[in-house]
Amino acid sequence: MEHKCGLVLAYSLHDTYGMIKDLQHRGKEAAGIAAVGNTRIDVLKWVGRVDRFDREDLHKLFPGNDYHTFIAHIRYATRGRREREQILLDAHPHTIGGTAFDNGDHTLIMDCDAAMVHNGQIDVNDLEGIVARQLKSDCDTEALLHYYREVGERKLLRAVKGAYTLIIADKARKEVIVMRDSSGIRVGALGTKGEKYCVASEDTPIRRNGGKPQGDLRPGAIYYFNPHGTFSKEQVIPLEEVERNLSHCMFEYLYLASPESEINGVGVRRVRERLGEEMAKEYRPDIDFVTYVPRAPEAAARKYAEMLNVPFREVFYKPNADRSFMTSSQEDRDRSINSNFFLIPSAIPVIRGMRGIIVDDSIVRGTVSRRVRNLLIDEAGVKEATFFSYTPPIGIIGKDGVERGCTYGVDMPPNDKFIARMKRLVPRNATLEEISRKAGMSVNYLSREGLNAVFDDVGLSHLKLCMYCIGGEKPFGERFVELRKK
Repeated sequence: MEHKCGLVLAYSLHDTYGMIKDLQHRGKEAAGIAAVGNTRIDVLKWVGRVDRFDREDLHKLFPGNDYHTFIAHIRYATRGRREREQILLDAHPHTIGGTAFDNGDHTLIMDCDAAMVHNGQIDVNDLEGIVARQLKSDCDTEALLHYYREVGERKLLRAVKGAYTLIIADKARKEVIVMRDSSGIRVGALGTKGEKYCVASEDTPIRRNGGKPQGDLRPGAIYYFNPHGTFSKEQVIPLEEVERNLSHCMFEYLYLASPESEINGVGVRRVRERLGEEMAKEYRPDIDFVTYVPRAPEAAARKYAEMLNVPFREVFYKPNADRSFMTSSQEDRDRSINSNFFLIPSAIPVIRGMRGIIVDDSIVRGTVSRRVRNLLIDEAGVKEATFFSYTPPIGIIGKDGVERGCTYGVDMPPNDKFIARMKRLVPRNATLEEISRKAGMSVNYLSREGLNAVFDDVGLSHLKLCMYCIGGEKPFGERFVELRKK
């Protein structure tokens, strides 16, 4: 599994850099910034984390008086090549035109005709007239930018099914264009900084950089941000149609977003606390402590321990916030988890010989659970440990016989090596016992019914969520067929 990308629009380079840095948890493969002026668009993109490029030198490349708007992106590969030498080519912003200066681990593209950043994933087969020979990369975002240039933003929003929040800078336009897919799968937050508006994937970076969140970008709408810091909005897809087809990504709440964020009017921390409460309703074993896999499940684990009236223990630590699944291969994932996930020494004598529950947000391939088993059983001498995921089994075969996964912005392709599925001549869903054997320890899950109850209770109907990866319905309805006829 991979993590979604993050994007930003702001009116100063300082704010843009600060906000995209605060979205680092959404990707670490590459970062990029486009500086938009009255007569030109200049782009810089580089391999690695945001802070690999110094803010002071950014100001040298993009002098403040030459530009009025900045857009930025932090990326992991949901589409495109993942070999290290190709990461920079596929990194955002994607561009049309301009003069490129390749400097090894970073590239400058000066005086572009257009640039785009994109959070999500689309099917390039939906883009009429875009053929491979026109594209420099395998990334769906570059294809999407060319499609925009051919048909315009309104037809793009009406016709393209997929998951996207995107920002477009076009030298032929005065405004910078922002839009969110009409099913609301991908996230997007609106805010103000001083007297000017800004956009980020979540509202937390807006708040952390001195801004005020102003709610979510409306699905099915196009926003036109002018050089003065204000915007106009056009609701391209009628609101009643949007409401019928909402499919917000459940995984934003369960794992992807910062716990401080509020998405679609619902606080992420509150969802995770309710998950702990629901877990306690379904599973009340005789145990001595509860802990968690850093960092997303902490709120759920604390609430679960409270409901069970057993001690909550901090058992693990990570030297940095990197997430193992943000790497491109199983070898890299194993290396990442083994070098960035350890026992807290003072916890070892406390938990030795005890029975515990380890709460995690999800189990995809079992990489983390196997590391947890080695640390707790082999090193700490825990008597008994159960791995408890508050996300039901991912990648199962649905009741319709279709192998699940995600191609809507979280990179879990249906043919991936999911721990919850048995790969044989005739694939089938694994039993709990089979999952436990592959994970290296006892495994349990929150039920689908329990997960539905959590979202219903916090005011976001589970019927308005995309749960495709755990056996739910495909998020896109028949309306796309009807729209293409218009």
